Amino acid sequence: MSYEKLIRIPTDRIGALIGKSGKTKKMIEVKCSVNLDINSDGGEVMIKSETMGENIKPFKAVEIVSAIGRGFSPENAMRLLRDENTLHIMDLREFVGKSPEQIERIKGRIIGESGKARLNMENLTNASITVYGRTVAIIGEPQQLRLAVDAISSLSNGSMHGPVYNKLESARRKEKEGRSQLWEDQDVF
Repeated sequence: MSYEKLIRIPTDRIGALIGKSGKTKKMIEVKCSVNLDINSDGGEVMIKSETMGENIKPFKAVEIVSAIGRGFSPENAMRLLRDENTLHIMDLREFVGKSPEQIERIKGRIIGESGKARLNMENLTNASITVYGRTVAIIGEPQQLRLAVDAISSLSNGSMHGPVYNKLESARRKEKEGRSQLWEDQDVF
Protein backbone atom coordinates (compact mmCIF):
# COMPACT_ATOMS: atom_id res chain seq x y z
CA MET A 1 0.00 0.00 0.00
CA SER A 2 1.39 3.41 -0.92
CA TYR A 3 0.98 6.80 0.72
CA GLU A 4 0.86 10.27 -0.86
CA LYS A 5 0.32 13.59 0.84
CA LEU A 6 0.57 17.10 -0.63
CA ILE A 7 1.35 19.92 1.77
CA ARG A 8 2.24 23.55 1.23
CA ILE A 9 4.93 25.43 3.08
CA PRO A 10 6.00 29.07 2.64
CA THR A 11 8.33 29.47 -0.32
CA ASP A 12 10.92 31.21 1.87
CA ARG A 13 11.25 27.94 3.87
CA ILE A 14 11.97 25.75 0.82
CA GLY A 15 15.73 26.37 1.13
CA ALA A 16 15.69 25.15 4.75
CA LEU A 17 13.75 22.03 3.69
CA ILE A 18 16.18 21.18 0.90
CA GLY A 19 19.31 22.12 2.85
CA LYS A 20 22.81 22.67 1.56
CA SER A 21 23.40 20.40 -1.48
CA GLY A 22 20.06 18.66 -0.72
CA LYS A 23 21.34 17.30 2.60
CA THR A 24 18.18 17.94 4.67
CA LYS A 25 15.83 16.60 1.99
CA LYS A 26 17.92 13.44 1.69
CA MET A 27 18.05 12.95 5.47
CA ILE A 28 14.23 13.15 5.72
CA GLU A 29 13.84 10.73 2.79
CA VAL A 30 16.21 8.17 4.34
CA LYS A 31 15.00 8.39 7.96
CA CYS A 32 11.31 8.37 7.01
CA SER A 33 11.38 5.99 4.01
CA VAL A 34 9.75 8.58 1.73
CA ASN A 35 10.40 10.54 -1.46
CA LEU A 36 9.97 14.31 -1.39
CA ASP A 37 8.96 16.05 -4.60
CA ILE A 38 9.41 19.78 -3.95
CA ASN A 39 7.99 22.57 -6.12
CA SER A 40 10.06 25.54 -5.03
CA ASP A 41 7.96 28.05 -6.99
CA GLY A 42 4.66 27.29 -5.24
CA GLY A 43 5.88 25.77 -1.99
CA GLU A 44 4.15 22.44 -2.64
CA VAL A 45 5.77 19.31 -1.23
CA MET A 46 4.51 15.89 -2.30
CA ILE A 47 5.44 13.22 0.23
CA LYS A 48 5.30 9.69 -1.21
CA SER A 49 5.98 6.31 0.35
CA GLU A 50 5.65 2.81 -1.02
CA THR A 51 6.07 1.10 2.37
CA MET A 52 3.00 1.90 4.48
CA GLY A 53 1.46 -0.96 6.44
CA GLU A 54 2.27 -0.48 10.15
CA ASN A 55 4.91 2.13 9.31
CA ILE A 56 4.28 5.60 10.81
CA LYS A 57 7.40 7.16 9.30
CA PRO A 58 5.57 8.79 6.35
CA PHE A 59 3.32 10.56 8.87
CA LYS A 60 6.41 11.72 10.74
CA ALA A 61 7.78 13.04 7.42
CA VAL A 62 4.62 15.17 7.06
CA GLU A 63 5.18 16.55 10.57
CA ILE A 64 8.88 17.24 9.90
CA VAL A 65 8.17 19.06 6.63
CA SER A 66 5.38 21.04 8.32
CA ALA A 67 7.68 21.92 11.23
CA ILE A 68 10.38 23.22 8.89
CA GLY A 69 7.67 25.17 7.06
CA ARG A 70 6.60 26.74 10.38
CA GLY A 71 10.11 28.01 11.08
CA PHE A 72 11.91 25.19 12.90
CA SER A 73 15.47 24.39 11.97
CA PRO A 74 15.86 20.95 10.36
CA GLU A 75 17.72 19.78 13.50
CA ASN A 76 14.81 20.74 15.78
CA ALA A 77 12.27 19.30 13.31
CA MET A 78 14.08 15.94 13.35
CA ARG A 79 13.30 15.83 17.09
CA LEU A 80 9.89 14.59 15.92
CA LEU A 81 11.44 11.17 15.23
CA ARG A 82 12.28 10.68 18.92
CA ASP A 83 10.05 9.35 21.67
CA GLU A 84 6.50 10.62 21.81
CA ASN A 85 7.28 14.00 20.23
CA THR A 86 4.61 15.60 18.07
CA LEU A 87 4.01 18.92 16.36
CA HIS A 88 1.30 21.30 17.51
CA ILE A 89 0.48 24.48 15.57
CA MET A 90 -1.52 27.32 17.11
CA ASP A 91 -3.11 29.98 14.91
CA LEU A 92 -2.84 33.35 16.66
CA ARG A 93 -5.98 34.57 14.86
CA GLU A 94 -7.96 32.39 17.29
CA PHE A 95 -6.96 34.78 20.07
CA VAL A 96 -7.09 38.22 18.43
CA GLY A 97 -8.95 37.88 15.14
CA LYS A 98 -7.53 38.94 11.80
CA SER A 99 -6.04 42.29 12.82
CA PRO A 100 -2.36 42.32 11.75
CA GLU A 101 -1.53 44.81 14.53
CA GLN A 102 -3.03 42.56 17.21
CA ILE A 103 -1.25 39.50 15.80
CA GLU A 104 2.08 41.38 15.94
CA ARG A 105 1.35 42.46 19.52
CA ILE A 106 0.68 38.87 20.62
CA LYS A 107 3.78 37.63 18.78
CA GLY A 108 5.79 40.22 20.70
CA ARG A 109 4.39 38.98 24.01
CA ILE A 110 5.24 35.37 23.15
CA ILE A 111 8.73 36.13 21.87
CA GLY A 112 9.57 38.76 24.48
CA GLU A 113 12.46 41.20 24.50
CA SER A 114 15.41 39.65 22.63
CA GLY A 115 13.54 36.32 22.57
CA LYS A 116 13.63 35.91 26.36
CA ALA A 117 9.97 34.93 26.86
CA ARG A 118 10.11 32.19 24.22
CA LEU A 119 13.42 30.93 25.61
CA ASN A 120 12.05 30.87 29.17
CA MET A 121 9.02 28.84 28.03
CA GLU A 122 11.28 26.42 26.13
CA ASN A 123 13.51 25.95 29.18
CA LEU A 124 10.60 25.47 31.58
CA THR A 125 8.66 23.04 29.36
CA ASN A 126 11.51 21.27 27.51
CA ALA A 127 9.52 21.89 24.31
CA SER A 128 10.79 23.67 21.18
CA ILE A 129 8.78 26.75 20.21
CA THR A 130 8.85 28.89 17.09
CA VAL A 131 6.78 31.91 16.06
CA TYR A 132 6.32 32.28 12.32
CA GLY A 133 3.76 34.29 10.39
CA ARG A 134 0.43 34.01 12.19
CA THR A 135 1.32 30.79 13.98
CA VAL A 136 3.16 29.44 16.98
CA ALA A 137 4.48 25.90 16.52
CA ILE A 138 5.56 23.61 19.34
CA ILE A 139 7.46 20.31 19.28
CA GLY A 140 7.40 18.16 22.38
CA GLU A 141 6.00 15.20 24.26
CA PRO A 142 2.32 15.37 25.31
CA GLN A 143 2.96 16.85 28.78
CA GLN A 144 5.44 19.38 27.35
CA LEU A 145 2.93 20.39 24.66
CA ARG A 146 0.17 20.82 27.22
CA LEU A 147 2.31 23.12 29.38
CA ALA A 148 3.55 25.17 26.40
CA VAL A 149 0.06 25.54 24.89
CA ASP A 150 -1.34 26.67 28.26
CA ALA A 151 1.47 29.21 28.68
CA ILE A 152 1.11 30.60 25.16
CA SER A 153 -2.69 30.75 25.51
CA SER A 154 -2.35 32.60 28.81
CA LEU A 155 0.06 35.16 27.34
CA SER A 156 -2.17 35.56 24.26
CA ASN A 157 -5.16 36.21 26.51
CA GLY A 158 -3.32 38.97 28.40
CA SER A 159 -1.75 37.22 31.41
CA MET A 160 1.44 38.73 32.76
CA HIS A 161 4.69 36.84 32.14
CA GLY A 162 5.56 36.33 35.83
CA PRO A 163 2.50 34.29 36.82
CA VAL A 164 2.80 32.24 33.60
CA TYR A 165 6.43 31.36 34.43
CA ASN A 166 5.47 30.58 38.05
CA LYS A 167 2.83 28.13 36.85
CA LEU A 168 5.39 26.44 34.55
CA GLU A 169 7.96 26.25 37.37
CA SER A 170 5.34 24.73 39.70
CA ALA A 171 4.42 22.10 37.09
CA ARG A 172 8.11 21.34 36.59
CA ARG A 173 8.63 20.87 40.37
CA LYS A 174 5.63 18.53 40.57
CA GLU A 175 6.98 16.48 37.67
CA LYS A 176 10.40 16.18 39.35
CA GLU A 177 8.76 15.17 42.64
CA GLY A 178 6.73 12.55 40.79
CA ARG A 179 9.86 11.11 39.18
CA SER A 180 11.76 11.01 42.46
CA GLN A 181 8.78 9.31 44.12
CA LEU A 182 8.92 6.59 41.45
CA TRP A 183 12.54 5.93 42.37
CA GLU A 184 11.76 5.81 46.09
CA ASP A 185 8.83 3.43 45.58
CA GLN A 186 10.88 0.85 43.69
CA ASP A 187 11.92 -2.31 45.51
CA VAL A 188 15.65 -2.80 45.48
CA PHE A 189 17.00 -6.33 45.94
